Amino acid sequence: MPIKTLLITPPFTQLNTPYPATAYLKGFLEEQGLPVSQCDLSIELFNKVFTKDFIRQVFNEAEAQKSFEFPLVWEQREEYIAKVDTVIAYLQHHEVTAAYQIIHQEFLPKAHRSKLNSQAMEYAFGNLGILDKAKHLATIFIEELGDFIKANVDEFFSFTCYAEHIATAASSFDEIEKNLGYSTTIIEDKLLLLLMAKIDEHQPDLICFTIPFPGNLFAALRCAKFLKKQFPSIKIGFGGGYCNTELRSLTDVRIFKYVDFITLDDGEGPILKLIQYLSKGIEQNQLERTYLLEKGKVVFQNKLPNTIFHHAELPAPSYIGLLQNNYLSFLDVMNPMHRMWSDGRWNKLTVSHGCYWKQCSFCDVNLDYIGNYQNTTAEKLVDKIEKMVAETGITGFHFVDEAAPPKMLKALAELLIERKVYVTWWTNIRFEKTFTPELCKLLSKSGCIAVTGGLEVASDRLLEKMSKGVDIAQVANVTKSFSDNNIMVHAYLMYGFPTETEQETIDSLDVVRQLFQNNCIQSAFWHKFACTFHSPIGQNPSEFGIKVIGPKFKGFAQNDLFHEDPTGAKHELYGKGLNLALNSYLNGTGFEIELQKWFDFEVCKTTIAKNLISGVLNTINQD
Repeated sequence: MPIKTLLITPPFTQLNTPYPATAYLKGFLEEQGLPVSQCDLSIELFNKVFTKDFIRQVFNEAEAQKSFEFPLVWEQREEYIAKVDTVIAYLQHHEVTAAYQIIHQEFLPKAHRSKLNSQAMEYAFGNLGILDKAKHLATIFIEELGDFIKANVDEFFSFTCYAEHIATAASSFDEIEKNLGYSTTIIEDKLLLLLMAKIDEHQPDLICFTIPFPGNLFAALRCAKFLKKQFPSIKIGFGGGYCNTELRSLTDVRIFKYVDFITLDDGEGPILKLIQYLSKGIEQNQLERTYLLEKGKVVFQNKLPNTIFHHAELPAPSYIGLLQNNYLSFLDVMNPMHRMWSDGRWNKLTVSHGCYWKQCSFCDVNLDYIGNYQNTTAEKLVDKIEKMVAETGITGFHFVDEAAPPKMLKALAELLIERKVYVTWWTNIRFEKTFTPELCKLLSKSGCIAVTGGLEVASDRLLEKMSKGVDIAQVANVTKSFSDNNIMVHAYLMYGFPTETEQETIDSLDVVRQLFQNNCIQSAFWHKFACTFHSPIGQNPSEFGIKVIGPKFKGFAQNDLFHEDPTGAKHELYGKGLNLALNSYLNGTGFEIELQKWFDFEVCKTTIAKNLISGVLNTINQD
């Protein structure tokens, strides 16, 4: 009998659309003629939690624990219980008559988030957008319940992660194992009941969990512990982004009490070899990129050369088995790009594997998923698009590239138009000068509605230090070309880069202000620089003027590094002010406000010319 494999996404990941890892592997294994099924326990658990019966159980548990944080939710508990099914149904299906009911002033209970959001919502929606207004109110309702669950019933609960804090920078397995020893929560009990039902349905011999983020690890381990006790004959594998990034130096044997195999990098080769090994078709020494336990020690089995499955030859992801109608669209923030991440269903597909640039000093360019660049053809890509539309009924695509190549996007756009394939799509790019107004017009015609890209720090000195390969003038012109062709632009912004001065931080803010004011970008997000082990900065911190001070590696995860920046500004002071300014610019206001007003401490004046961006754009237009 062939080995039957079950691929699982553990809680919690995206709730609006399936995370694609299991779909990629299912498509591949089916092409190999192997029996494989998949499920997304993330969305399935969420839909079990937010039901009338379970929310009543939540309140009963809070009462038993005498824990009543967020008292407004507690006082209106019967309203939350009675209306949660209606709200979830609306977030899944967006039926217009339900929207009118939800926006009625007296329908939903109002607690802490409702009171904070009422003025912001009126500002954002006014008298328009009945469906969106209802979606936002419904989202607040669910978030209020989520806050109550986290505060009173399960401290690990969150919508897009679970127990994330104990898996982030977890150089030691100590805290994770300690928490695995505690009794399960009512959320985890529901998860394990779901898992048992999947085992009864699929009867797997091998269960593989994808762990894309730290917020998936603990729930996967809870499942694995349960499986080891109740179904000891089932073999368990872990893989995915968290393993690929953080477990590359693994020596701690304790995780192998819960899991049999941990694979690294692209999953196709390792999982195929694993199935062949469990089928007794190959010996253990034929496994590839796989950790396992042997004679009480962690062994990394990696037969070289690895079996190569080139990106161009891989089949389309298969979403069969994932419950498409269960996913929910949330509208929690007004940032237009963040909305695309949490609202609507998107088929996820990769234009190219890895990054064609792979030079940015802050990026994990040493890892396979970035450093191993592989391309495909437009014909093969459009064939996959058509297959996925036929399978899912969804015509929206998120191309989840590290940086989609301009040449490939041009060929893709031309073929979509030629073959009359009507889709809506967005992707991540570098702000290359190759993105001319003519190319942006073509991309828009083919269905492109948005791009995201890293502006990072709006300082030419730091952009050079980052090895970004762009400058401010180039970014301004490229983003304007997209915007002029009705393609929304979201810029990733960074503060706290090594040696960044206060002057550069304030000047960066002013450049961002001017980019919004000149309609070059419509969305952005600041994040504080994080030093990672696999980046050029993490490998050579002294070359970038910083000192790594921890954490000490203790056999488990190794990625996030704590560091000191003796020559830069006190970076942690600036986050609040930068985000206050950004939120105003997102709403098209505050452009004339002095930058000092956004900060509650004295900052220097900008040295950026008030017409820097408009001047650059005018120069190009004159040329």
